[in-house]
Amino acid sequence: MTLQNDAIDWRSIEQLFINARSAHDFTDEPVTDTVLHQLYEYAKLGPTGFNTQPGRYLFVRTEEVRQKLAARCSSSNTQKVLSAPVTLIVAYDSHFHQFLPTQFPAFDAKGFFEKTPALIEPTALTNATLQAAYMIFAARALGLTAGPMSGFDNERVDTLFFPDGRWKSLLLINLGYADASRLAPRGPRLEFAEVAQIL
Repeated sequence: MTLQNDAIDWRSIEQLFINARSAHDFTDEPVTDTVLHQLYEYAKLGPTGFNTQPGRYLFVRTEEVRQKLAARCSSSNTQKVLSAPVTLIVAYDSHFHQFLPTQFPAFDAKGFFEKTPALIEPTALTNATLQAAYMIFAARALGLTAGPMSGFDNERVDTLFFPDGRWKSLLLINLGYADASRLAPRGPRLEFAEVAQIL
């Protein structure tokens, strides 16, 4: 294995970045279990600090459960959940460090977090957010369209789906195959000089 890679082809760049959109309208094509498993297999390979992997994932697909989730969303997001074949609840595990003896054996990272518990939540939030982004790009790589969003009642979602309090919801990602006829134009983006420097 080598870490020296060639740039990916232009078609792949278009699919991942140039032509990708956050969709809110989807076709009726279902998202299969096979695709959801493959989605995780790709996304899990993205790097996290100490290899913490605090992201946790609940794929909401059945009509009954989608209705319950939609009822906990803002009015502007209710229909988005109902129109998506699958909505992924991305959460973080507040006990992620319990896995570190096997996931980061080179260092006593579990002991580090037990001695500095104030770092557990910010570490979980930062790295689960990274993992949510990996999920979005893995979805695009598999031909899915992703519509990430906040705008839901975290407390009510957690009470329903994660009642033991260990997992905490972070954001939602609607997943499916976009209805291309209803895609909105891409919003403007800031230019390099407005957001970046090279020193």
